[in-house]
Amino acid sequence: MNAFALATPPTASVAIAGSSERYPVRRIFCVGRNYAAHARELGNDERDPPFFFTKPADAVVDSGQKIPYPALTKNLHHEIELVAAIGKGGFRIPVAQALDHIWGYGVGIDLTRRDLQEEAKKAARPWDWAKAFDQSAPCGALVPASQSGHPRQGRIWLSVNDTVKQEGDLEELIWPIADIVAICSEAVELQPGDLIFTGTPAGVGPLVEGDRVSGGVDGIGTIELIIGQAR
Repeated sequence: MNAFALATPPTASVAIAGSSERYPVRRIFCVGRNYAAHARELGNDERDPPFFFTKPADAVVDSGQKIPYPALTKNLHHEIELVAAIGKGGFRIPVAQALDHIWGYGVGIDLTRRDLQEEAKKAARPWDWAKAFDQSAPCGALVPASQSGHPRQGRIWLSVNDTVKQEGDLEELIWPIADIVAICSEAVELQPGDLIFTGTPAGVGPLVEGDRVSGGVDGIGTIELIIGQAR
């Protein structure tokens, strides 16, 4: 048995709807520009193939939390997303078998320090500081796919202070869920505990201290959070 020089950190996890058990998070993969309207609003071509970036596992935050406005930014943005939770690992998974690898689904928010992202783009640098910061991946309770099925359509939305800011439908995904899982598994061997944030519809925008954020995906669930004061 290995001995560690420091106390081992707690396992990052996400709530499971209707259960006291939790889903352990291993890695977080995020898909960029997977709704055509969002790609266009950022000045990109929606025909581009999907690309991925990552967030640390401990960036997850349960629904209902208050999180501090993050450091180093003056332009924090919300991006509501359907989240797929992997339950069975695989490498180079065929599209026809990809949905068999999904344990369940949830609703997540990809928080983004947009000003840092724009600076990184201009300098041709990685997006890590824009995307992979503390508490940047709020995620609502997961629903097992055995209960929800595999959603192919349904409203996805986000409100700030009760005003709808983002709204779309899962059928607008450029790359459907099965394709996303298969394409991601071409680069890495997916493992149980991996989360995939599948992309956001148009309407992304800024958040400020005190904002109340809520969102959801029909048939899957909802998420809520409050943006607190900067530390």
